[in-house]
Amino acid sequence: MQDNKSKFLKVKSPDSDYTVIIFDKCDTIVKDPVTGSTIALPTGGKAKILGEILEELE
Repeated sequence: MQDNKSKFLKVKSPDSDYTVIIFDKCDTIVKDPVTGSTIALPTGGKAKILGEILEELE
């Protein structure tokens, strides 16, 4: 049986040390306010994470 629980993720921006906590099924584009780079993109399901996932939070 699959684990369908959603999680919060601590993600580091691909272009700076900025970190943000996001929902793994985000429905808006998440951007780094310092560099303007995209951290996560909504896909209609699980988000496409472009940054580095540092930690999964429950």
